[in-house]
Amino acid sequence: MPRRIMYLQLKTGYDTDRGPSWIAWVRFTKTWRTAYVHGRTLRRWPGRYDANFVDVETGEEFWLSGPKRDRSDGRYSNARPVVERDAATPYAAFLAGGPATKLAD
Repeated sequence: MPRRIMYLQLKTGYDTDRGPSWIAWVRFTKTWRTAYVHGRTLRRWPGRYDANFVDVETGEEFWLSGPKRDRSDGRYSNARPVVERDAATPYAAFLAGGPATKLAD
C-alpha cells in the first residue's frame, strides 16, 4: 500500500481554512481513492467545493494534498500545520529541496 507524507486539514465545522491541519504519513490504496490516517478511513469525494475526502464513518470532510515547499498549504490561511513526529525528518528534507519522490514508501 503506497504511503506518502501529506498535508491534511479537517474542514467540517470550521470556516474556510480554519480547521486543524497536519503534515502526516498517509497510506493509500492502489487506486488512491481511499486514504488511511489517524485511525480513519477517508474516501475520495470529487466535486466538493472545499474538501476532497470524506471520513466513511463520521462523514467529516477533509482536504488532502501534497505538501508545498513554500509552506502555503492552506489555501486561504497562513496557519502552520502540526508536523507529526514520525513525518518531521522526511518533511524537513523535502522543505530543504529534497525530491518529493523520496517521500513515497
